[in-house]
Amino acid sequence: MIIDSHQHFWNYEPKKHEWIDDSMKVIRRDFSPEDLKQVYQDNNVDGCVAVQADQTLEETNFLIQLSEDYDFIKGVVGWVDLRSYAVEEDLERYTHFKSVKGFRHVVQGEPDHNFVLRPDFTKGIFALHRYNFTYDILVFPHQLGAVLELVRRFGNQKFVIDHIAKPYIKDGFIDGWALLMKEIAKQENVYCKLSGMITEADFNTWTPEQIRPYMDVVLEAFGTDRIMFGSDWPVCLVAGNYSKVKQLTTDFIAGLSPDEQARIMGLNAVKFYNL
Repeated sequence: MIIDSHQHFWNYEPKKHEWIDDSMKVIRRDFSPEDLKQVYQDNNVDGCVAVQADQTLEETNFLIQLSEDYDFIKGVVGWVDLRSYAVEEDLERYTHFKSVKGFRHVVQGEPDHNFVLRPDFTKGIFALHRYNFTYDILVFPHQLGAVLELVRRFGNQKFVIDHIAKPYIKDGFIDGWALLMKEIAKQENVYCKLSGMITEADFNTWTPEQIRPYMDVVLEAFGTDRIMFGSDWPVCLVAGNYSKVKQLTTDFIAGLSPDEQARIMGLNAVKFYNL
């Protein structure tokens, strides 16, 4: 079973999706389950986890509706305002939807390096565990120090790092990122997605050899039980195509045992998100 642990859908709106700059104009259009359905058939993928791309409750509800219409959408990572006084009401409401597995905040866009440690945010993280929801960590490397403190503080909360924390692959910087990732991985409640890597390299000239050292760090740190394949479709289309993204991971893990490969390509996502 192959599960894509990280992809997105959207109805493109220039203002809502202003993060899609000119270098990414190839994805300035709608992306629907109908588009992805064919991609999965072509690449032998069995299902996916749909992850929020907009920070509104409407986005969460949009993804829930898609999951009800398409069986291959096995789970949803939505958004709620974890800083809201009403966060527990929101979380309680979403427990009634089987597809909702967890939540995410676009922390990479927050100017405060310590955003995830602020009391109003950690209050929301504390509530997630009470309702058995996961949390996807979307950050840049300079925010990993705060992430380390967060995951140590909440040892019972299930976390997963998106896009291997977006290391500076294009520039070849690895040491500071690697040091913090290894420390974070010591917390057994933290998983990591092998996703979003080609878009942190040069869109046009990246090679698997350039990305492999970063994947080596993640595999060594988290092991085969706590990493999972993710495509980051359709964002990945700015630097390649679905087949190339999948092959990047399958080639990397080809030397592992069949059981280990199966865990990385699907079973770990099933376990983490309770699919």
